[in-house]
Amino acid sequence: MSDVTVKQLAEVIGTPVDRLVSQLEEAGLSAKGADDTISDDEKVKLLSHLRRSHGKAEGDSNVEIAEPKKITLKRRTVSELRQKSSGPGKSSKTVNVEVRKKRTYVKRSVVQAEEQAKIDEQARIEAEALRKEEEAKRVAEEAVAREESVRKQAEEEAAAKLKAEEDVRAKAEEDERARLDAEKKAAAPTTEAKKPAAKVTKGRGPDKEKAAASKTKYGRKELHVAGAKSGRRKKKPRGRARVTSAGGEHAFERPTEQVVHEVSIPETISVGELAQRMKVKAGEIIKVMMGMGSMVTINQVLDQETATIVVEEMGHIPKMFSEDAIEQEVIATVAGQVEGETITRAPVVTIMGHVDHGKTSLLDYIRRTNVVSGEAGGITQHIGAYHVETDKGMITFLDTPGHAAFSAMRARGAKLTDIVVIVVAADDGVMPQTKEAIQHARASGVTTIIAINKMDKEGADPNRVSQELVAEEVVPEAYGGDVMFIEVSAQTGQGVDALLDAISLQAEVLELKAVKDCPATGVVVESRLDKGRGTVATILVQNGTLKKGDFLLTGSEYGRVRAMLDENGKPIEEAGPSIPVEVLGLSGTPSAGDDVLVVENERKAREVAAFRHGKERDIKLARQQAAKLENMFSHLEGGEVTDLNIVLKADVRGSVEALCDSLTELSNEEVRVRIISSGVGAINESDAQLALTSGAIMIGFNVRADGSAKRLIADEDIDLHYYSVIYDAIDEIKSSILGMLKPIYKDVIIGLAEVRDVFRSSKLGAIAGSMVTEGTIKRSNPIRVLRDDVVIYEGELESLRRHKDDVDEVKSGTECGIGVKNYNDVKPGDQIEVFERTLVEREL
Repeated sequence: MSDVTVKQLAEVIGTPVDRLVSQLEEAGLSAKGADDTISDDEKVKLLSHLRRSHGKAEGDSNVEIAEPKKITLKRRTVSELRQKSSGPGKSSKTVNVEVRKKRTYVKRSVVQAEEQAKIDEQARIEAEALRKEEEAKRVAEEAVAREESVRKQAEEEAAAKLKAEEDVRAKAEEDERARLDAEKKAAAPTTEAKKPAAKVTKGRGPDKEKAAASKTKYGRKELHVAGAKSGRRKKKPRGRARVTSAGGEHAFERPTEQVVHEVSIPETISVGELAQRMKVKAGEIIKVMMGMGSMVTINQVLDQETATIVVEEMGHIPKMFSEDAIEQEVIATVAGQVEGETITRAPVVTIMGHVDHGKTSLLDYIRRTNVVSGEAGGITQHIGAYHVETDKGMITFLDTPGHAAFSAMRARGAKLTDIVVIVVAADDGVMPQTKEAIQHARASGVTTIIAINKMDKEGADPNRVSQELVAEEVVPEAYGGDVMFIEVSAQTGQGVDALLDAISLQAEVLELKAVKDCPATGVVVESRLDKGRGTVATILVQNGTLKKGDFLLTGSEYGRVRAMLDENGKPIEEAGPSIPVEVLGLSGTPSAGDDVLVVENERKAREVAAFRHGKERDIKLARQQAAKLENMFSHLEGGEVTDLNIVLKADVRGSVEALCDSLTELSNEEVRVRIISSGVGAINESDAQLALTSGAIMIGFNVRADGSAKRLIADEDIDLHYYSVIYDAIDEIKSSILGMLKPIYKDVIIGLAEVRDVFRSSKLGAIAGSMVTEGTIKRSNPIRVLRDDVVIYEGELESLRRHKDDVDEVKSGTECGIGVKNYNDVKPGDQIEVFERTLVEREL
């Protein structure tokens, strides 16, 4: 290539002229302009310079030289900025603007090397810290060893010194005794010669007796102290002393072996408590566990296996035991007492079915009583237990509620029973609670009988009921199944005898047996708090005989049977298998479904009840802690949840459980129903105080507030509601929750206009000439401006015109002028969307 100008070379290599000129200057060539020529030698020199700057050796593109760690690129651009004249007659100005940019690139290998160097340095620091820690540990161990050696040497020296002192003292005493004996022998002949034999006193003269008396005190010889022991006694070294065999003197002796303890280890134990049981300091356990690779604190809880390893490591004997050993012992004792001759017992029959299908009415006909009239709202809200003497023998009936809220109570009734009678109304058919009753009976595995009730009504259709039950896999015997279907009427008594025959037949097939002569066992059917009698629990005896005066244990409650009543309220002295009774004398209201045991004495019952109560408290605290964590995480996630706190009191335990379950199920993602407190009995002052401090509403189900609670409720204006039917309580709480929910608004598009052109107005700004393509454009509604189907503005209209007239609305297919309030960036092709915002009614 012949000589060319700098400008031509820049065009060939595709770089700006200014950059090429600066590179020529960096290469050491003479200053050149854009029109100056550049020779081939200068080109080679420039190329060599550029290759060196990029890390290549001259003449060899494959040989690397010292690579640069970073490259800095500089770029300069020049542009012109024209400034308009500020007034007539003045020319515009042109200003040159020069922009210089500088960017530095660092090699990846350099960055990686720096990062690796940091990692290596961190590893070196950690290794050095670990080495120092090991060195400090070694120094501490050496110091402990030196201290132990010094202590041993001091003890040995003290023992040797003490032995020497004892030897000196023993020798001095021996010398003194020898001197006294010599004096006695020397004085004996003279005394005998001067006095008659009758007046000789132990061979001593008056002088010798005075000398001896001067060396005695109260007629007893004082201990002789060696000269080396005179003055203040020195403190003896610490250690154990033993009585030696020679002379009964004391000598120092170190312990020869470690004292081994038998350590009882429960399922969980803290480090501090474990140290107390081993009679060592907690620091020693921590040191041992550090050696085992575990860092613990004095309050940390260890599991049984870990604690056992630590005890064995420290040379003691671990003894593992379960905290519920007392409970298991009592249960095993009672189970072992259920022995003896078995007798045939009455069947326990549970009446189940949908609400208002006639369960209680059918039972009334059998009992010849009227229970329905005493139930609030005409529905059963408790589990009723009765035993009835029929022509077919005695039968025990359990009547369970049919409302959806009493699902738990129905399930409990199915677990207590031998036979389930599901009542289905012939004019109503299979309903939700009927299906649920079928599921409970099937899950418990008990025999099922279907009673098609209300056959006396005109709309009765037993065939339809049978077909609906077949769809639920309940096949009657007439269709080849194994379930007995009995058509009955609780009003006329139709089919009642057939139903009792079916129950007796199933009872014979089941061959129900029980031991009568043994301590009673059973289950709590229901419990309540009576104002005059205290806790009243309905118990179904399943085995043995329950007698007045027996000690009972049920759940976390215990007590002595002060009185027993049958279902009619008459006192009885004892109750055998399959007999339901009301018991008075328990310490509190047990939960329905709790097992009942008769124990030997009140002490054992109290111990097991206290243990169960503590376990329930721990579970409750754990749930509260979990709830706090859930609250914390929900707040961290930004979701605000409103709590509806409730203090609930009811007449019986079953109603408390049913209401708690039903009300808690009303919770959703916005409002959470929390049962702050629930219990059986009247509303007292502490309940009202709790509702006041927690901001809760109070619900009394078939109970009322006492005098002190009424005054506090009136003074503080606490929200209190009384109910006797569960429907009303659930519906009113549901209404309260709906009122607490945040309103939800729904946007409905009512019109769409397309902007065809934009006009400028001195008064109104930008006016969008538009065509209404869908619906109606209304001036009073909010609007959105869309560009490429993306919302770019949301607001309202400032003006809506048809030709020159202001209008309130423009319909589809019509042109109009639209002014958007506080927005002037409307462009042709945009769309203006008009919508209505409506409130959506919330539902649970």
